Amino acid sequence: MTKEELKQYAKSFGADIVGIASMDRFEGVPAQMDPRFIMPEAKSMIVMGFRVMRGSLRGIEEGTFFSNYSAMGYGGMTYTYIPMTVINLCKVIEDEGYEAIPIGHQSDWRGIDNRGNLRQNYSRPVEEGKPQPDIMLHLRFCAYLAGLGEIGYSKMLLTPEFGPRVRIGVVLTEAEFEPDPIYNGPKLCNKCMACVRNCPGRAISAEKTVKVNLAGHEIEYGELDCDACDIAFRGGEICKDGERGTYFADRDDIKPAPHSPFYNKPVNLYNSGQAVCGAMGCTRACMISLEARGVLKNKFHKPFRRKKLWSIDWSDYEPVEFTNTSVSELGAHTSRITDGTVKESTRRTVSLDEQHSKEAD
Repeated sequence: MTKEELKQYAKSFGADIVGIASMDRFEGVPAQMDPRFIMPEAKSMIVMGFRVMRGSLRGIEEGTFFSNYSAMGYGGMTYTYIPMTVINLCKVIEDEGYEAIPIGHQSDWRGIDNRGNLRQNYSRPVEEGKPQPDIMLHLRFCAYLAGLGEIGYSKMLLTPEFGPRVRIGVVLTEAEFEPDPIYNGPKLCNKCMACVRNCPGRAISAEKTVKVNLAGHEIEYGELDCDACDIAFRGGEICKDGERGTYFADRDDIKPAPHSPFYNKPVNLYNSGQAVCGAMGCTRACMISLEARGVLKNKFHKPFRRKKLWSIDWSDYEPVEFTNTSVSELGAHTSRITDGTVKESTRRTVSLDEQHSKEAD
């Protein structure tokens, strides 16, 4: 099977873009993130990019349909669509007599946290010299090493086709394919800092950066505050002194943020889908900037942002009992809350420009 045939198979199974990295490009990677410990005799990593539909962000942009991005642009892709694609590609490779590992998403059993720290009292190496299971691949870096795009200031993978609107699936195989060159096309990230300005959690530093070396290429991106991202990502905001919030079920110091219309964080969709913020800075703002510069191949007839962004005024917020339920319970749950009547919300919305000016004051 040729490299071109392999890529055609991947696209026919659902991938939008495909790149190949040789395993020597992972030299120097920390053991806990080194794919060569997963398949020691691997010759190639096949990395596939899957576009997030621009339309899946529309409901959040309008403030009326939040679940679609978390389902169809996040959890559903990560735990359903991408796994099916990488599994089918592995079938083709194994029919040729070579082992292939389908990696459709990060291992939920990974031995390190999102900051790269070992999870204490979690697992042990099975042999001396091996990392603590499970290994966690850095999927964006894998995509970079396979030539799919560059790493932007937000640490997001930016592809020339879709910018940051892409998710990644990986296949490790003992079959050897010619690697693609690392991306060296037109510069995508111009450090416009739209991601920094528009991140609702202020999680991307404008001053502090991180530098890493990937296969001899120096990559630099803004330092990420993982705690701030985790809260804002799910639509929360830390309460001020003297306040109490019940937005998260397991905390009493988080209230709904201006970018969330929900009193309590909604249930996860497809395991990991809980992106209430709709990737406001790292994806939406970045995408808008890239499209305005005309550097993306995926073109649209109309601009994405067509009016000022909405923002919820929670100044009258009072903690409410956590009411998150499964979809099957929603009918009874709703009738208990509204007693059979529909009550029009009187919550006021303000533009983000107005909100930012208030913060500046």
